[in-house]
Amino acid sequence: MSSGTCIGYVPGVFDMFHIGHLNILRRSRERCDHLIAGVVTDETVEEMKGYRPIVPFEERLEIVGSNRFVDQVIMDSSTDKRLVWATAKFDLIFKGDDWKGTARGARLEDQLREVGVEVVYLPYTDHTSSTMLRDVLLRLAQSL
Repeated sequence: MSSGTCIGYVPGVFDMFHIGHLNILRRSRERCDHLIAGVVTDETVEEMKGYRPIVPFEERLEIVGSNRFVDQVIMDSSTDKRLVWATAKFDLIFKGDDWKGTARGARLEDQLREVGVEVVYLPYTDHTSSTMLRDVLLRLAQSL
């Protein structure tokens, strides 16, 4: 990267890739010169949410990495985004605006302010989510 290039980072599970994922990747890419997508590992998701993603990590990594808005895809294995920043050196981190004004959003802002990274909140696509899709699949499986 040349100096003056704005590097953005968008972390996510990206399970069962859907329009909400596409929206955040597109909107993130519009705000930086180089977009890095961090795909959260299966183990980290299980630790954070108590379940493993439906789509395995390697497949999610390939799906996200093949998206035209993504310049680089990396593994993300920590809730502390300063750890990934230590290697990726991004200027902006993108999160859905469902994080804005929350304790976890404030914690993220405080942590990344320490390393000079700005948190940018983007519109959350609330009519679909991987959690919603997961719930529908589980209900279907129980009715069989």
